[in-house]
Amino acid sequence: MNRKEFILKSCGACLGATAISGLLSSCSATRFTTGRLTKDGLLIDAKEFETNEKEKYRLYIIVRNEELLFPVCVYRFSETDYSALWMQCAHQGAELNVAGDYLQCPAHGSEYNNRGHVTNGPADRDLRTFPVIVNNHQLFIDLRKV
Repeated sequence: MNRKEFILKSCGACLGATAISGLLSSCSATRFTTGRLTKDGLLIDAKEFETNEKEKYRLYIIVRNEELLFPVCVYRFSETDYSALWMQCAHQGAELNVAGDYLQCPAHGSEYNNRGHVTNGPADRDLRTFPVIVNNHQLFIDLRKV
């Protein structure tokens, strides 16, 4: 094997391992919960944002409930400031993917920030958002309001 072949094979293996490692670590960071569906909304425990590291919190969690057509992504900004976003693209209705502090549509590439505002089209409307009320370490996501 000559030097060029060695470098190509070695670098390819390293890049592949790095890509797989990144995918696995990003999957493990995502927290899913079902929440408790009430007549008016969803209840989730604020502890869902806690991690194993002291004083560290998850950036977001995803609430999937079989009664809902789409999941809700809940971002945590502080103990009292949360953002709840309906994970349906405003462009053509595809389910969104979460990538850190933004959401992206796999169908046409629309992107939204962690407050639900369009940052990249073709979508021309913001995401549907819900008020989040914090009470005794419980989050109430009011599904009645837009």
